[in-house]
Amino acid sequence: MTGREAQQYCTDLARRSGSNFYYSFFFLPQERRNAMHAVYAFCREVDSAVDEPAPGSDPRAHLARWRADVAALYRPDGTAGAAAANPVILCLADHIRRLGIPQDYFDEIISGVEMDLTITRYAAFRDLYQYCYRVASVVGLVCLKIFGARAPEAQTYAVNLGVAFQLTNILRDLKPDGARGRIYLPTEDLRRFGYSEQDLLAGAYTPAFTSLMEFECRRARDYYRAAEAALPDSDRRALLPAEIMRAIYHTVLERIESSRYRVFDRRITLSPPRRAAVALGAWFTNTTR
Repeated sequence: MTGREAQQYCTDLARRSGSNFYYSFFFLPQERRNAMHAVYAFCREVDSAVDEPAPGSDPRAHLARWRADVAALYRPDGTAGAAAANPVILCLADHIRRLGIPQDYFDEIISGVEMDLTITRYAAFRDLYQYCYRVASVVGLVCLKIFGARAPEAQTYAVNLGVAFQLTNILRDLKPDGARGRIYLPTEDLRRFGYSEQDLLAGAYTPAFTSLMEFECRRARDYYRAAEAALPDSDRRALLPAEIMRAIYHTVLERIESSRYRVFDRRITLSPPRRAAVALGAWFTNTTR
């Protein structure tokens, strides 16, 4: 596979996904957009190795191969051999060299996804925070390299925004996660509000659940606010795609709240036209300041 074909593979994967992230890619120059497509494809395929494994496959072995392929990219004599069998790795190779993305970032993302193989409950928020950091905040740190953000405060922005995104995903996806046997909401929070694991897995909509969700949504909002407070003025233009993502995900959180937390009834999301409108609104707001 040629580099051009590998890039097309990643671009097609991102386009088909319908992800909220895809709407922010439009506002990037082509070269940076290509890099985002490659990173998205990496995250999507690593995640699918655990959440949607092929029949008879071994997710641990699959993740080990991803880790080995990433490591090969950072060995001067190993790039071509590792990349040849994996279009996503082949596509990443050029972007990594050009943008200087550290290997540790990709290793952390894989470690975060790997947590889903062994951890189905989180005792306290500090435990969940590590998961959110690995699978979302580190992706944000990769994005800083792609966007060209340079201010030190941008890292604080990316970390807090990643946690906010992941908490929003968790609150939206209680039902499908429960079907996989996973409960991400901290056990200490369930106990605090008197809402049992059995209630959650059964989709019980009770006053205790409402109180629990109010608390969790406030926590997510705190991380959105912390990200906004850390946004450096010097990197505001560079971080426009991230601000578009923030607007979209924050709108999803608002939908969860305005539905009175009816996340068991349907998956709360935004229609493509609504996402496009929110993206354009964020673009206008951030380019006219």
